[in-house]
Amino acid sequence: MDVSNGQTYYYVIRAVNTNQGESQNSAVANATPAPFANDDAFLDYLEHAAFDYFWYETNSSNGLVRDRSAVYSAASVASIGFGLTAIGIGADRGWVTRAEGRDRTLTTLRTFWEKPQGPAGTGMIGYKGWFYHFLEMNTAVRAGSSELSSIDTGLLIAGILYSKQYFNGSDPTEVQIRALADSIFNRIDWNWMTNGAPSLTMGWHPESGFIGARWIGYNEAMILSLLGIGAGTNPLPPAVWDSWTSGYSWQSHYGQSFVNFPPLFGHQYSHCWVDFRLKADAYMMSAGITYFENSRRATIAQRAYCIANPGGFPGYGANVWGLTACDGPGSAGFYGYIARGAPPATNDDGTIAPTAAGGSMPFTPEYSLPALRYMYDQFRADIWTGYGFRDAFNIKASWWDPDVIGIDQGPIIIMAENYRTGSVWNTFMKNPEIWNGLRRAGFGLIGGIDEKTEGVPLAFALDQNYPNPFNPSTSISFCV
Repeated sequence: MDVSNGQTYYYVIRAVNTNQGESQNSAVANATPAPFANDDAFLDYLEHAAFDYFWYETNSSNGLVRDRSAVYSAASVASIGFGLTAIGIGADRGWVTRAEGRDRTLTTLRTFWEKPQGPAGTGMIGYKGWFYHFLEMNTAVRAGSSELSSIDTGLLIAGILYSKQYFNGSDPTEVQIRALADSIFNRIDWNWMTNGAPSLTMGWHPESGFIGARWIGYNEAMILSLLGIGAGTNPLPPAVWDSWTSGYSWQSHYGQSFVNFPPLFGHQYSHCWVDFRLKADAYMMSAGITYFENSRRATIAQRAYCIANPGGFPGYGANVWGLTACDGPGSAGFYGYIARGAPPATNDDGTIAPTAAGGSMPFTPEYSLPALRYMYDQFRADIWTGYGFRDAFNIKASWWDPDVIGIDQGPIIIMAENYRTGSVWNTFMKNPEIWNGLRRAGFGLIGGIDEKTEGVPLAFALDQNYPNPFNPSTSISFCV
């Protein structure tokens, strides 16, 4: 319903069971909505809502997170990777205790270590250390005909390695978390997933074998290749990175030049964990920019595309932009779930996903934050839920997605937190595996210093102060 700031509303609550039976009314409660005091207050609200998705849409007995808020949704292993990271953010911000967070994390990691792996098409959580894209929420085994997914395993592993560094205490539960994280990571047979070529395949089916498509060219799988190259056991050869960059396409759009991938999720997912500031590989060295800057340019170009609005879609503008993989109306003239992007226009049918702006928060806070606030202010009756933004909307089709999706809420909470405190970057980058991967892939300081000695850091960086310098006290951290 529509509400007005400053107006007090009174309501009662009734519980409804699966047979549609209703309880008696609760005592009368009331609430008085008020405008956000500032951007920090809005971001607190945004992050907390996204955190609640991962906390409450999880099977607490095994740690599996629903792919989407639909009641009968399977679990998504990528959502679980985002969710493990959200636990640390939630504990830092006091939404759950550290003890609650580590207990949930340990439950999750035990599931991925203990559930059976093997070549059979049913009854397995994965094979060769890799995991199926979708799992049954209650049994934690392959859902339907889901593929053994390399990228979704990679995003899960990113969350697991974050947990390994976040839970760094002497508590026995935290010790177990670190041991399980190492065991799960070191079990992955990285070279098996190459199927004999110097690049990773996108996955495997027990019924038909390896998927033909490979991870070559710029997209969301940067973190996957880097972790494989940096692995302590059975690592990928550095030549995998050469194959990866061989598919790059440098383009210029709307005054921005960058390695292109039209949907924004490709510029965001790896950056949720890996801090690509100040460092670059040989390709980016030759271009004189970092991957962080590349994502900034891609976001600016997409926003400019939406402002220009060559397709004439209603609503597009300076604060209504964001094309990425998302649901859609699916009716005549519109796509359903598909990867949308621009520039150049890729499956653009007028569908906007708020996660696209949210996932670029550290790159373009001057554009992302106003866009999210505008979409919240203008459309919250249709797209806001207790878990934050719904997946997508299309004004031309008068369509508002019914679902909240885990791989939307993950980039929103993580990238908002990275923008505000850098805490996810700071924690994840303590993993030696990612630094080893960066070194072996040829990353060095963007200034051109490329001599590397094992054990010497690639960069020194002052991190953002927290909470901000206008408070009575603040802390400034640094990392090397």
